[in-house]
Amino acid sequence: MQLPKRKPGKYTNLPNDPLMTGHKFAALQKDLEKLLAKRPKAASEVARLAELGDFSENVEYQLAKGKLRGMNNAILKIERQLADADIIAPLDNDEVHVGSTVTVHANGTEKTYTILGSTETDPSKGIISYTSPIGEALLGKKKGDIVSLMIQGHDVSYRILKIH
Repeated sequence: MQLPKRKPGKYTNLPNDPLMTGHKFAALQKDLEKLLAKRPKAASEVARLAELGDFSENVEYQLAKGKLRGMNNAILKIERQLADADIIAPLDNDEVHVGSTVTVHANGTEKTYTILGSTETDPSKGIISYTSPIGEALLGKKKGDIVSLMIQGHDVSYRILKIH
């Protein structure tokens, strides 16, 4: 049985965003350590299954080899992220920077956003990327500034209430 070869999709080789917090950097290091610890066992399993012979019908071998390949890809990706990492340093609160938490007033409600790198975004928790439309508009602004954006066909104005 021959496994189909995958064609590269839209998610292969995504550009790496180097900006991250120290917490994210430490989490990536921990993930890398776990993967490096698991790899020898996965490699020995591939070698053991290879000794059984016929590769064309050895499903366990194909699965183990795929698992090892995925593990190696994950290790390479994390190593690349760590090598390129640019840790976000805390700066003053006079101006919005990457790493700032900003409270804004928009459409009668207050919203708080933390502006980080794209690897750490979670809009449901108010963590947005500095490359997002709102993040880009807020960068470099000061308390009291008003930022206007077109969001889903509507003009929305954000007044910066607090930078922390």
